[in-house]
Amino acid sequence: MKFEINGIKIPDSQMARDATQFVRDTESDLLFHHSSRVFYWGALAGQRLNLKVDAELLYVGCMFHDVGLTHEHCSCDKRFEVDGANAARDFLQKYGVEQADIDKVWTAIALHTTPGIPQFMAPEIALVTAGVEMDVLGINYEQFPDTEREAVVQQHPRPAQFKEEIIQAFYDGIKHKPDTTFGNVKADVIADKQPDFAPLNFCSVIRQSRWVG
Repeated sequence: MKFEINGIKIPDSQMARDATQFVRDTESDLLFHHSSRVFYWGALAGQRLNLKVDAELLYVGCMFHDVGLTHEHCSCDKRFEVDGANAARDFLQKYGVEQADIDKVWTAIALHTTPGIPQFMAPEIALVTAGVEMDVLGINYEQFPDTEREAVVQQHPRPAQFKEEIIQAFYDGIKHKPDTTFGNVKADVIADKQPDFAPLNFCSVIRQSRWVG
């Protein structure tokens, strides 16, 4: 029997099943269960806010949001969020998904570490970030009843040391390309693991540009 909570469950479609298998085969157990929880947190938040959501698009966005941290889908020069978004785009194209919907999923993944913007966009974009923020940062934690939190975590276990393990997973996926963290929250991950890390400074970039004045 498939897990269901408040009427929310993984969409029963070939694309959704293939997305699950893709991520299961690609990511660690830590990231797979994290991504699965992100879907439920996002979908539950959407239900609470009475948002009309395409569950398939939301599911793919949630499941692929950290794929860019994996060796198979990691570039040497792009933000990991873009790598994950590109992987999701390539996946969705195989199922004849309309370009506008592919763009939604791409944007949802690309912006999930850029707070303050996704919440004003399409529900499928906003709710990927909402799910990530709930699972990683505990944002709006109190808006999810104990019964919901316990049920989701029982289905997709959260390790006792999840906080440190997810930080390490972030670091392992981006440590070879620290410059891609300029202007986003992942710079804090590099700084946490490399105390001598000197991130790019926005004001310094302005002052050192080739413009005279």
